[in-house]
Amino acid sequence: MRAAGYRRTIHASYLGYITQAVVNNLAPLLFLIFQDTYNLPLEQITLLITVNFCVQLTVDLLSTLFVDRIGYRTCIVAAHLLCAVGLIGLALFPTLFGTPYAGLLCAVVLYAVGGGLIEVLISPIVEACPTESKAAAMSLLHSFYCWGTVAVVVVSTGFLALAGKGSWQALCCLWAILPLGNALLFTRVPINALTEKNEGMRPGELFSNQIFWLFLVLMLMAGASEQGMSQWASAFAERGLGVSKAVGDLAGPCFFSLLMGTARALSAKYEAKIDLLAVITGSGALCVGAYLLAALAPSPLLSLLGCGLCGLSVGVLWPGIFSLASAHFPKGGTALFALLALGGDLGCSGGPTLVGLVAGAFGEDLKAGLLAALVFPAVLVLCSLLYRKAKH
Repeated sequence: MRAAGYRRTIHASYLGYITQAVVNNLAPLLFLIFQDTYNLPLEQITLLITVNFCVQLTVDLLSTLFVDRIGYRTCIVAAHLLCAVGLIGLALFPTLFGTPYAGLLCAVVLYAVGGGLIEVLISPIVEACPTESKAAAMSLLHSFYCWGTVAVVVVSTGFLALAGKGSWQALCCLWAILPLGNALLFTRVPINALTEKNEGMRPGELFSNQIFWLFLVLMLMAGASEQGMSQWASAFAERGLGVSKAVGDLAGPCFFSLLMGTARALSAKYEAKIDLLAVITGSGALCVGAYLLAALAPSPLLSLLGCGLCGLSVGVLWPGIFSLASAHFPKGGTALFALLALGGDLGCSGGPTLVGLVAGAFGEDLKAGLLAALVFPAVLVLCSLLYRKAKH
């Protein structure tokens, strides 16, 4: 019975990461619809991405002050409710506010607070469950973010194709059912704390450790490498490669996420047989090549292949760095996961923001933006080599 109870906790956590995928990836699928409906320039669309991840990283930082006091259960239920309200607000707020863009921003802030809490809490909730292999459990957990992204792309693209682009508000409301249902599920499943009360490391202890700073930079680069491609994949395929929106959504973010999820599932399956740090280093190098291929390839097909290879290359980065850090700091507790999520979300904000700003500076050329973003996986490779040296 006890094991069955924790299986339900893990299943709810899987749904939590699918919710995270919804709040991070639904709006990018609607970027061009927002532009056409509300006459928004590319810079304002870029700001929606930036606000989403900046709010999430703020929540990551502040969560170290209140999560352990309030408790995991209350926080994770509240997180899902905020996601639901934000998704519904994405549809309704533009008509209720003085300007549609202000309504979009308010909705983004609400679901970003929920998404930030999910990012902080889901990994330690699963880490605290009695599982045999923590690294494998972490990789499998994070693969559900990828499957969630694929579901968002396929379901949303199909819905808009059948019901028409004018039905996008209904689509947002339908996706809100998922976090509402999972909020109820999290009120019933068993949840353990990662460390005993007052036993976890404090943020000051982590910040005083040089190895922790390496992990923080690794997470920042992982988030930037992932979202720098993912957030712009749909627009890149549709506008930069001259394909339809349906093809752009399926060939861009869907292909990216399928390969990213595959990498995480394979990592979970073969976790005992691989050198995780070596895989992270090799993945960073592959990511550099993927960005170069997407930006410089002479044909649209090769550019899309670069987009997909980027998904394959970044798949192991986020859960792998979490696992390495958790093993290095066994008493890291909530503070460790929250601060690493902070670094990751800072990268998730900075990556697509850099792509958008550089693209805007070069006449809205997304290839130029992607070329600039290869700095992120390059720095990740350097930091992983530094960590290997520090270990020895």
